[in-house]
Amino acid sequence: MSILEVAEQSVPFALNLNAKFRNTQIRTGALISGSSGWGEFAPFPEYSDEVSAKWLAGALEAAFGTYPAKLRNSIPVNSIIPILDVAQTISVVESAIKDYGMTTFKVKVSDLSQESLQSDELRVQAVRSTMDRLGIAGKIRIDVNGQWSVTQAIQAIQILDQAAGGLDYVEQPCATIPELIELKHAMQKWEHPIQIAVDESLRTSVKIDVPGIQTAADILVVKSIPLGGVQRALDLVREIGLPAVVSGSLDSSVGLSSGIALAASIPQLYGACGLGTGNLFAQDLVTPTTLPTNGELPVRRATPDAHLLASSAAHVSASDRLWWQERIVRSWHSGAKDLVSPSVREAVEQ
Repeated sequence: MSILEVAEQSVPFALNLNAKFRNTQIRTGALISGSSGWGEFAPFPEYSDEVSAKWLAGALEAAFGTYPAKLRNSIPVNSIIPILDVAQTISVVESAIKDYGMTTFKVKVSDLSQESLQSDELRVQAVRSTMDRLGIAGKIRIDVNGQWSVTQAIQAIQILDQAAGGLDYVEQPCATIPELIELKHAMQKWEHPIQIAVDESLRTSVKIDVPGIQTAADILVVKSIPLGGVQRALDLVREIGLPAVVSGSLDSSVGLSSGIALAASIPQLYGACGLGTGNLFAQDLVTPTTLPTNGELPVRRATPDAHLLASSAAHVSASDRLWWQERIVRSWHSGAKDLVSPSVREAVEQ
């Protein structure tokens, strides 16, 4: 099999989301079938071929490779709260607690509007008040996606920490590692400094600054497919040596299997992982959708339902299908072939 054949046999999909996420309500990607199962290739449309190469390596690992040995049989997960209004936020928190047993909440903040911080404060307060009303003494995290300057972060973290009744951590408050280090130094003067978690500093860096991350961060947020697969992500966690939380990349239940395998293999798992994202999807490729029970997910691989996959593929135009096929080939030659294991490369280059 050649990479061209892999691309031609891939199945592009389009799935509706329940709410806008990353400015879209449709999740697109392509599934790749191989000797080991199914892999998901779904880098966001704006990502370069060089960045997409890592996603392809992760998808090919799932399709043709092997995962590291698992250390646990289930994974605790958090609920992700998109930027919603207060009433919607309350509804999502209630559902996460009552329907899925989740007690840790990661709240997306900073929509870049002038009223963002005020809105974020009300939303975080709504999460905590709903937890209190339902008798849940859980944790609240915030995810900034690198949108704040150091000055903005110093102000906003204190406000949102109070609104949360204490934040578990703040994820990627600033875009660059020097900014994160400056912020961390500033917080040392506080009575209770807030832990800093890094995501984009790992995921989108062409060359990962391991010493800088070790200085700037307390926690790693790792995503298996965007980092090139489970084994590569696990190797990176071991190299950096910080506690880690595994998060998804807005994956279908098929792609989520990769993140679950990573969370199962990390020795120093910090806590609840961002893998309880199935409820973000109005449609999925698996029946039933991978969703937590009592706040945990079982460690297992998901296989697409043939009818659901065919139905989703029918919503992809011929031109978009060709675009995904060409993107797979470009991503392979833009670096994926150098990231995969020798056995995966042999399977693809036969």
